[in-house]
Amino acid sequence: MTERSAQAGPGPASRTLAAFIFASRWLQAPLYLGLIIAQAVYVVLFFVELWHLVENVVASGHISETDVMLSVLALIDIVMIANLLIMVIIGGYETFVSKIRVQGHHDEPEWLSHVNTNLLKVKLAVSIISISSIHLLKTFIEVGRMENGVVRNADGSVLYSWDGVMWEVAIHLAFIVSAIALAWIDRMSQHHATGAAGGLSVGKIESGLRGDEARATGADASGEAYVTVRLPAGSRLPEGAEVVPNDR
Repeated sequence: MTERSAQAGPGPASRTLAAFIFASRWLQAPLYLGLIIAQAVYVVLFFVELWHLVENVVASGHISETDVMLSVLALIDIVMIANLLIMVIIGGYETFVSKIRVQGHHDEPEWLSHVNTNLLKVKLAVSIISISSIHLLKTFIEVGRMENGVVRNADGSVLYSWDGVMWEVAIHLAFIVSAIALAWIDRMSQHHATGAAGGLSVGKIESGLRGDEARATGADASGEAYVTVRLPAGSRLPEGAEVVPNDR
């Protein structure tokens, strides 16, 4: 009876519960829609900042190079945050909700073909470091106006201080260390997956598609270990790669 029950598979209640849990991933879809709205707000903010820059130049007839640099850095900061939002929206939806079926599209992002949680974490960490670098550069420019260890606004309030600058540098270094740790973890996981797949990895398949046959190797003799990759339609498979049916 036990063997018969095992062969029968899960019952209707178990399958229904599993389907319900699997469908719960769609609860994240409104979150990504909200991030799209937030990105639209950043688009408006970008043009507001750009208008302020043009208005200051036209109204005053002269603007210092430092002020222009600070305004441009503010625009770059907005663009970097928008790029971060794009990666979270597309990568998160692709990883946790549903596939974005854009295979073969000429505008498909290069990283989308092999996106996973580790790669997404590394790219997000690098984006955060870039944003932090922009803020730190703005701080260093403002530090040039420091008097008695502080930079004050027009109303006399403290804008920057030496302690604040040191904390910004320390936080930036913490971001860098975190990104290095995430990249190391991703590299170790890829190395482990490559060993488990008998030497066939996504990178080797991609190198084979580029014509570098010397780097593309086949799967192991058992044929049981393989990795799954998404290839553009009509691509020639490298040596050792094969199309695996979904029921395998």
